[in-house]
Amino acid sequence: AESSNLSTAGVSKSKNNWKLKSIVTLALTLLTSSQAILIVWSKRAGKYEYSVTTANFSVEALKCLLSLIALYRTWSSQGVTEDNRLSEIQWAAFILLCAGCTTAQLNPSSDHVLQTPIQGWMMAIVMALLSGFAGVYTEAIIKKRPSRNIKVQNFWLYIFGMLFNLVATCVQDFDAVMNKGFFHGYSFTTVLMIFNHALSGIAVSMVMKYADSIVKLYSTSVAMLLTAIVSVFLFGFHLSLAFFLGST
Repeated sequence: AESSNLSTAGVSKSKNNWKLKSIVTLALTLLTSSQAILIVWSKRAGKYEYSVTTANFSVEALKCLLSLIALYRTWSSQGVTEDNRLSEIQWAAFILLCAGCTTAQLNPSSDHVLQTPIQGWMMAIVMALLSGFAGVYTEAIIKKRPSRNIKVQNFWLYIFGMLFNLVATCVQDFDAVMNKGFFHGYSFTTVLMIFNHALSGIAVSMVMKYADSIVKLYSTSVAMLLTAIVSVFLFGFHLSLAFFLGST
């Protein structure tokens, strides 16, 4: 009977974990797909009327506030301790994802990519390596202590984000902020964009905690597809054959 109860509890926990992974991944996909749309809408005549650095600071501050509120509501913990070696299916999916994203961004009517200087290739490779390392390292830090509450980790992460963006605001937009105010040029769309970025950041951390970096990559890739489809109706964006092939 005890063995049966343990088995039932294990199945129930597995279902709950899968449900949580699905929810946070879907949330990240929808939030990311709407980011580009809100950024475009927040512009006026192709320019930002607000200070981008103050908007970034507001995003970090909002994420910090949401994490602090969540800490007051719950103090539960959950982590992933299983082996993170990639299976053959995961490797195949990863390669397909790389091939698809590359194909979707190619322009068949231009040979500019083939004419890119070696410095451009090197910088692109370095950027890809840094981005990949940052994603995996962030996942490792979050999962290093399974008992550590994700909300505590988020809180301290966003504190540092606020500090760095505050420095950027002082360096780049100090005069504008002092003369026009911290929230000069903000509109309703700007506020929506800030909320979107804040919730997206929290969703990323949740995906890293309860899923992994590869799930995050697929989520953002699907978001790219959704953004392109919505842009067709909103901005008259034309989808190329390469985009359809890459998406497929």
